[in-house]
Amino acid sequence: MRDFSKPSRSVALGMRAMVATSNPQAALAGLDVLRRGGNAVDAAITIAAMLAVVEPSQTGIGGDCFVLLKKRGQAPIALNGSGWSPAGASAARLRSQGIQAVDPQTAAAVTVPGAVRAWHRLLADHGTRSLQDALEPAIDAARSGYPVTERLARDWARQVDKLSACEDSRDIFLPHGKPPRMGDIHSNPRLADALAAIAREGADAFYSGWIAEDIVQFLQRRGSTMTMDDLASYRPEYVTPIATAYREYQLWECPPNGQGVVALQLAAMQQAFDIGRYGPLSTERYHLHAEISRLAYSQRDTILGDPGFFPVDIDRLVSPATIATLTGQVDMRRRMVALPPVAAPEHRDTVYIAVVDRDGTMVSFINSIFDDFGSGLTVPRSGILLHNRGCGFVLDPGHPNELQGRKRPLHTIIPALLTQAGDAVMAFGVTGGHFQPSGQIQVLSNIIDYGMGIQQAIEHPRLFARGETLELEATVPMEVWDGLRKRGHCPTLAVNPLGTCHAIWADHAAGTYQGGSDCRRDGLALGY
Repeated sequence: MRDFSKPSRSVALGMRAMVATSNPQAALAGLDVLRRGGNAVDAAITIAAMLAVVEPSQTGIGGDCFVLLKKRGQAPIALNGSGWSPAGASAARLRSQGIQAVDPQTAAAVTVPGAVRAWHRLLADHGTRSLQDALEPAIDAARSGYPVTERLARDWARQVDKLSACEDSRDIFLPHGKPPRMGDIHSNPRLADALAAIAREGADAFYSGWIAEDIVQFLQRRGSTMTMDDLASYRPEYVTPIATAYREYQLWECPPNGQGVVALQLAAMQQAFDIGRYGPLSTERYHLHAEISRLAYSQRDTILGDPGFFPVDIDRLVSPATIATLTGQVDMRRRMVALPPVAAPEHRDTVYIAVVDRDGTMVSFINSIFDDFGSGLTVPRSGILLHNRGCGFVLDPGHPNELQGRKRPLHTIIPALLTQAGDAVMAFGVTGGHFQPSGQIQVLSNIIDYGMGIQQAIEHPRLFARGETLELEATVPMEVWDGLRKRGHCPTLAVNPLGTCHAIWADHAAGTYQGGSDCRRDGLALGY
């Protein structure tokens, strides 16, 4: 039970269905679908499309997605909706030009957006409504306008330089030469036309029709090797989800090229410790999580990539022997010194969606354009802001994540599911780029190890340790800062809130759903 004398919000409750996501207008659109008899997949795609309009800094149809789906009595299903690099992409070519890393604001950073075809595939295989039905609220919002929320306005104002660098981005996202303020109405009629074409003609309108031509011509003028065939040939892929035990539960993630295995490693390492013996806001807890995070991330950046090019041995990474070797390096008295360097581009901009329907189907869904406003490049005719997921590649020769043609980069966006005795009990995700595995385990531990309610678990102060850095949110008590310094850490204040979590918990005994949404964004959990 939360302390009602302190600023917070109550857990959302529902008996039949529930949604949780980062924008109220999108959450309402999804709940409307459920109340009209649609299922969890119908609602999730409706929300994703709506967010692609009303949260342009975080997501869009120019980005990627990953999905976990659990129907009652069936095994979890995973869909990889991340796009590949153009066939002509080459790290060697960029190295020959003296380039050491992919520039996030250039066409070289743009990979094929996978989201739209993934949405269409999910609806066809598991939905009950048409793509046209799912896109209708988003089309209306793009054409008629939507109110800019408080956190969105704050983030928008920080990206004026990026948006000013591209003429069409400037025209659409800086009306009158300025970013919208909270409460302003913003629209994107060009995006409405593109969404309407997709609604009428399906995903092919995006991948082989006039929208594809618009994208390819725009990118080629900027030096990209993207072709019509790169788009037309792309297909999302059903993959086998991966899992590990955490206490009496099973934690499920999507396999590489995503970083879900990092969350599994963190869960397995943390399970080796009796973390509940430490207080939820103790130096010991924060130190332990920092150390196991540093271990997991140091491995990630040396071995993960597209398994079609470089297979990843998941079983070995979460095996008892590997976990014992890793946890054996943790000293509760002091910080580890010798760790491999961590090198990867920063990014924190993604949306997460949790949905459960009257049949008990639970969907964990994440969609992203990688950076704040992606690449900053907006396609002229269609008004589509393109992601820069190609920054997830490295240019080091022979690296598992080296840029190559028709290859998916290391992906940071990871939806999560929790099951118990074969039943889905929680859909959850934590946005924030690299932070996502760390954030997931912090929220999970808050619930399982410390008995917090889902909303309280989301609001709890966070940390992020990776490589030589340790970021703390301002709400972490000063005694924890001091305790970490005494153990050799050099904590710094996180410039931005660490991630955004939304989650739904199924209380099967009570017959209710509990929803939580993060005050770090403008989100909402709603049930009925």
